[in-house]
Amino acid sequence: MSFNVDERGYYGSFGGAFIPEMLYPNVEELRSRYLDIIAEPSFQEEFHALLKDYVGRPTPLFKAERLSAKYNTNIYLKREDLCHTGAHKINNTIGQILVAKRLGKSKIVAETGAGQHGVATATVCALMGMECIVYMGAIDIERQAPNVARMRMLGAQVVPATSGSKTLKDATNEAMRHWINHPVDTHYIIGSVVGPHPYPDMVARFQAVISEEIRFQLQEKEGRDYPDYVIACVGGGSNAAGAFYHFLDEPRTALIAAEAAGLGVNSGHSAATTFLGKPGVLHGSKSLSMQTEDGQVIEPYSISAGLDYPGIGPMHAHLFESGRATFYGVTDEEALVAAVECSQLEGIIPALETAHALAVFERLQAKPNEIVVVNVSGRGDKDLATYQNRLKLND
Repeated sequence: MSFNVDERGYYGSFGGAFIPEMLYPNVEELRSRYLDIIAEPSFQEEFHALLKDYVGRPTPLFKAERLSAKYNTNIYLKREDLCHTGAHKINNTIGQILVAKRLGKSKIVAETGAGQHGVATATVCALMGMECIVYMGAIDIERQAPNVARMRMLGAQVVPATSGSKTLKDATNEAMRHWINHPVDTHYIIGSVVGPHPYPDMVARFQAVISEEIRFQLQEKEGRDYPDYVIACVGGGSNAAGAFYHFLDEPRTALIAAEAAGLGVNSGHSAATTFLGKPGVLHGSKSLSMQTEDGQVIEPYSISAGLDYPGIGPMHAHLFESGRATFYGVTDEEALVAAVECSQLEGIIPALETAHALAVFERLQAKPNEIVVVNVSGRGDKDLATYQNRLKLND
């Protein structure tokens, strides 16, 4: 079975490009050219030079000795939180802005939830001298104020999405609407492995540097280039796609995805798509999404703005349906406990998104001789207000 995209843009039965006619020229231009552009030696040279000198790659693979001792196994943390801008998102925005340049685009539009993708997009637009508009849910603008300030400092225009749940889904709707109205000069930098083909594949390719580094770093540290488990949080799923990419066809590596169960999978306040979703089209591709009987999208809930999405990317839907990846639902409370544990055992304050992945150790029951790699997708600075409110850090 293949876990990569086929020539039609599908992962198994999921994927494709379900788009309004007005967007067809944009998406088709991208689909017909992205692989050739990415393969150009000049593109690869510029991309890898920026990853090294601007982003700060390779990011460390850190042996978490105290967490390892607590869970009686070998836990490594892949430190994407140490990337420039504080999260893995910059890997993709660097790649996409180089593609946009080669397509002759001069303006960029993006959506963001937790704000990390918005910051990463604003960052590369400043670097390349391109105009930047970021759509962000009005609720997320309130709960992620530091990232909003960063985007504006970088010269981006942050536009609130005030429809629906006023979160990531609605910001994505607004960004797509903007792209439809500005098709000639604008490129849409999607921040996750969602959207119409070729976006899920293109984003996964740019994030694949994560698993590429894990392989050679483990070879150096452990004498083998694969772990027994790779754990990553999944909203749309770009950090997980990057962490899983080079292990998709490695049967010795179990792929573990942590979804946001919110107040509980069946509480009515959750974003655990694989538990609650069914096949449908959302934001341009067929995947699993949370929906009512008549196909209306159910509003998701998570303490984490980056996991507050009612669907998952088609790659992850296929990994779930095929059984290649195991999905866990992690509640707000479990994520908060894991965040404190990582902070106080390892001196690393994780993003709330990452905290969901860190909460899986208890259920994993890894053996003492096994190797577990967790992708630390982002740092927790942006979530300190939430941590402070929920954990009573003022006491």
